Amino acid sequence: MKKLTLIITCLFIVANSCTNASEEELIDTTPIIENINYVNDVKPIIDNNCISCHNNPPINGAPMSLLTYEDVKNAVENRGLISRISSEDTGFLMPFGGPRLPQNLIDIVIQWETDGLLEE
Repeated sequence: MKKLTLIITCLFIVANSCTNASEEELIDTTPIIENINYVNDVKPIIDNNCISCHNNPPINGAPMSLLTYEDVKNAVENRGLISRISSEDTGFLMPFGGPRLPQNLIDIVIQWETDGLLEE
């Protein structure tokens, strides 16, 4: 009798723990930050992940410096920075040698471009 009660209890718990929420309902598409700008949001990402190679002068085969707002803005507009940091191609990963930047940091850079590449 104890086993039957245990089985019924387990089935009750399993049945009530399921959800019928769709994938769209479970994904939060709310922007992380509003009015993303270079100084407050993008510069810390670049400083913590890119400057070791994209310094002035660049090292380890980096093709450009990313030290200033103008450098990073130019890299987004003309050098494919977003496609480079978004790539999942293991031979193309940035930062160099991987692992790829976390998606939330990539999303901040993408949103910065969408918001107009504001400096401050």
